[in-house]
Amino acid sequence: MTASTTPRTAAARSRLAAAGAIAVAGALLLTGCGDQRDKTGNEAGQSAQGSKAPLFDKLPKKIQDSGVIKVGSDIAYPPVEFKKDGKVVGIDPDIAAAMGKELGVRFEFNNGTFDALVTGLRSKRYDMAMSAMTDTKDRQQGVDSKTGKKVGEGVDFVDYFNAGVSLYTKKGDTKGIGGWEDLCGKKVAVQRGTVSDDLAKSQSEKCEKDDKDKISIEAFDTDLEAQTRLKAGGVEAVSSDFPVAAYAVKTSGGGNDFEVVGDQVEAAPYGIAVGKENTQLRDALKAALDAIIKNGTYDKVMKTWGVEAGAVKEAKVNGGS
Repeated sequence: MTASTTPRTAAARSRLAAAGAIAVAGALLLTGCGDQRDKTGNEAGQSAQGSKAPLFDKLPKKIQDSGVIKVGSDIAYPPVEFKKDGKVVGIDPDIAAAMGKELGVRFEFNNGTFDALVTGLRSKRYDMAMSAMTDTKDRQQGVDSKTGKKVGEGVDFVDYFNAGVSLYTKKGDTKGIGGWEDLCGKKVAVQRGTVSDDLAKSQSEKCEKDDKDKISIEAFDTDLEAQTRLKAGGVEAVSSDFPVAAYAVKTSGGGNDFEVVGDQVEAAPYGIAVGKENTQLRDALKAALDAIIKNGTYDKVMKTWGVEAGAVKEAKVNGGS
């Protein structure tokens, strides 16, 4: 998602169902998400049949030979990707495993902080990044969304989901926050390098232009750290991708820690990021995503995680704005 001085509601963009209705139902949507810390493989893709798989021939020769696609991901973003009993689980790993069966290779998830994933692509540490990363024109073109300056060659995206950004507070203690316009003079926690980070900075600028106090923004490496800060009372709200916010509200403290306030904003597609030069891999990933959408596996993943409202009907390349 792109930063916006005046965040638009998801309903205005007609990309997802109303956030309030989804939150009441307890449904989780999807969404924004390295110095390199630990590594873990996605075991679910190991049953792929290699060269016998229907889309194996579409892959670059290097990946055919290795049988592995290296994925950069911030594996601390439940329910999108997180660790459970030592394994990487979540929406993204399940989608990747299904695509791996079509391609005949294993997707190996490598843990890192979100704001360094694109750097990892440029350095060839990863073949792709899959971490609820919003497809934006700035990221496609390698432009810093804050300064408007060119900072890299950009990446291509294969879009696989639609979602927005939400705010949440302590349950029963909203501090008068009902939406982004109420954040002036407040303390807000975000994950560094995400759309939430961009939105908070843009809203803070708007506060100052309106002669109000700016937002005090605390940026963390992971969303879980931001949640911990809110629990401790160090901030008054957290901004996260909606599925992550909804999952935190539903699960933290048995559902007694947090509550979502206001509507989703800036609904937009999430994409698998691939280097601009790696068009063969990009096209193979698009074909695999289209295949699992067509055969129904994609919908099963959406249903498993309760994120049907953000499902796409077809894979698109660089569909973000």
